[in-house]
Amino acid sequence: MTDQLLLLPAPRQLSLTGGAFSLPAERLIALNAAEPSALLFTAERVQAALRQSAGVEWPIVAGDAAPAARVCLRLNVVPGAVAHPQGYQLTITAAAIDIVAATPAGVWYGALTLIQLIEQRRRELPQLRAADWPDFPNRGVMLDISRDRVPTLDTLFELIDMLAGWKINQLQLYTEHTFAYQQHPDVWADASPLTGAEVLALDAYCRERCIELVPNQNTFGHMRRWLIHPRYRPLAECPHGCDTGLPDWGHFNEPFSLAPENPGSLELVRSLMDELLPHFASRQFNVGCDEAVELGQGASAASVAQRGKGRVYLEFLLKIYREVKARGRTMQFWGDIIMEYPELVPELPRDAVAMEWGYEADHPFADHGAKFAASGVPFYVCAGTSSWNSVAGRTDNALQNLRNAARNGLGHGAVGYLITDWGDNGHWQPLPVSYLPLAYGAGLAWAVAANEPLNPAELASRFAFRDETGALGRVAFELGNVYRAAGAPHNNSVLFRLLQESPAQIAGRNLNPATLTSILSQIDAAAAGLPQAQPACPDAELLRREFQWAAGLLRHACRRGLWVIRADDSQRAALAAEADALLAEYRYLWHARSRPGGFADSAARLEKMRADYVGERLNGDM
Repeated sequence: MTDQLLLLPAPRQLSLTGGAFSLPAERLIALNAAEPSALLFTAERVQAALRQSAGVEWPIVAGDAAPAARVCLRLNVVPGAVAHPQGYQLTITAAAIDIVAATPAGVWYGALTLIQLIEQRRRELPQLRAADWPDFPNRGVMLDISRDRVPTLDTLFELIDMLAGWKINQLQLYTEHTFAYQQHPDVWADASPLTGAEVLALDAYCRERCIELVPNQNTFGHMRRWLIHPRYRPLAECPHGCDTGLPDWGHFNEPFSLAPENPGSLELVRSLMDELLPHFASRQFNVGCDEAVELGQGASAASVAQRGKGRVYLEFLLKIYREVKARGRTMQFWGDIIMEYPELVPELPRDAVAMEWGYEADHPFADHGAKFAASGVPFYVCAGTSSWNSVAGRTDNALQNLRNAARNGLGHGAVGYLITDWGDNGHWQPLPVSYLPLAYGAGLAWAVAANEPLNPAELASRFAFRDETGALGRVAFELGNVYRAAGAPHNNSVLFRLLQESPAQIAGRNLNPATLTSILSQIDAAAAGLPQAQPACPDAELLRREFQWAAGLLRHACRRGLWVIRADDSQRAALAAEADALLAEYRYLWHARSRPGGFADSAARLEKMRADYVGERLNGDM
């Protein structure tokens, strides 16, 4: 591969055979398959690329009766032609183009590679041979739609198109309360949820693009949005909150997890399954069951004392498993809690799928993957974009986390690779902040060795931002790395914490003002490339504004920190005015890609920050 021929994902085997193929103006696309209609959407996508990038119009025909001299592109489904069901062979000679695969999905993946070649070389394609197949059969992205931000349908369609172009074949929308359950309207009343009709439309849109839309609904922990309502509060492990006893979680003022031994908890889970699952063609279902941090602190205290926390957790997980299986689905579940009790891992059903997640660069994917593999339990490795709790991302951590998951997932036989994008603490990060790690992760999910050496900034510029200058990818990369100087607590950045903590908490950090001053210069340097960026996509201006806002909020974090450290009350008015401008721009950016529900909760965190500037005076005794 050369700088001029950059593909995402990079094929595992590609050889340039010399010379070019000049695309003729009038030729045909022939579909050779037992069911040609299964290739029609693929052919139409290639046809559109030829029209838009090469200026040629090639009609589509089925079969081999058309004159051979008229056929220039053949899409061939030949059972047994390649070993992997998602693999393909792409050949470009001086006279024609052939894609051969064992399944329509394989042809789709070959066509995606061809489309990228057409977009880059237009009418002069390099002659080549490619043989390609994926490392991970399941290559997914999970987008959090429950921590305030629910994307518009158009945003989701655009994201699906982008991910499909990178050979992603699964999508999950992490759900707590943002599906419009007809039996539970109070829970989602102010959330602008996805409706049943919208999920059906998304499912169909995904299936056309060889993406499986996997239903995702948490069913144990992370149920606060349900349990705060009187109807559901009796189902809580701790109806009035509790002290979790965990340093990262602290005290809860509200309920968070279902009580696993309350029969009503399972009844609720059943009702959610019965409403949600019919909207999905997928035969998988991610039931969550992570971070049930209250377990043993309330309703289940006696059982946990008697049988142990791990055993009580596993018993409820197995009840959910039986309900999922009774509905003809395969259960996916987050593997964090069961991994704390490795002696119980062998008791997991072999037809459930563990989702081994961890979002720091040094997460023990090797150790955990080995445990799941030894037990015979199929598992995914689940890395993250590191964009949440950051505003502009944590580039280095994300890339190392993605590589760690890919290498060890491949080494221990993971059946899937999932890139997660969360929205903790207000979901402040604009969606495009996640495009760089999503692009790089998509390459790793397809073929680790071929894609690990690629330049993530260049991938993001070309394939996410459509910016041939490369400037916007560099901005995303560098702005996402300013977090390093101030430090990064677990799944977090200090700069982000400066925006959400009180002045007293900030003062307790004992930050060096020289460090914050230096970070201000780094932010300016990272954002300096924005005027040079030339994204060739419909949302080009929105992209610029989103990165400008992210840079502005990070600058504000530094100035806020300096205000506290220096106890400089003369800066109050300026900080308040800056916060007002950031909040106004946030309102615009939110509604450009996201639904109105959840905005008030997210913006309240910015408003709380702004209120500090009109509060009590700072002093050196904080």
